[in-house]
Amino acid sequence: MSFDQSIIEPLGLTEPMLVQQLSKDVLDVFSTMVGMDSLSHTPILIDPVTHFENGVTAMVGFAGTYNSVVSIHTPHQLALTFGSNMMGMEITEFDDDISDALGEIANMIAGSLKQQLSHGGADIKLSTPSVITGRKYSVSTGSTADTLTLKFAVNAESFLVSATLKKE
Repeated sequence: MSFDQSIIEPLGLTEPMLVQQLSKDVLDVFSTMVGMDSLSHTPILIDPVTHFENGVTAMVGFAGTYNSVVSIHTPHQLALTFGSNMMGMEITEFDDDISDALGEIANMIAGSLKQQLSHGGADIKLSTPSVITGRKYSVSTGSTADTLTLKFAVNAESFLVSATLKKE
């Protein structure tokens, strides 16, 4: 897979630099907000995934100098774990609190990426988070050349973080 370098060249970034920054942003959010310091990152990009089963996807878009969708795709049970950790109590059923928690995780990752792309953020506006859950669903946010997808693991489960970028 090869990310379209022309999208980030004006910022003096390369694909490996963007991958490193996005990975750091994810690890920071999970450490501070979810209380998980034990994430492991598979240090290779994977092709974007568009079809999911028994999962939850939270997305935040932004528009301005750069247009993007930042999304986190996680298995249903792992979403419950993330939400439980954020709220400091065990949650066993998917509800609005879990949806809000996943939306907030996506929002924080998108906010961090926004700062990297705009050096201050004034020229990019974030959307409110959207959350999708289901037994079988598809998500399409852009072309493969515009999307970075990183795989992270918690114990035996994994989740994905994707960023689709377009220059205005």
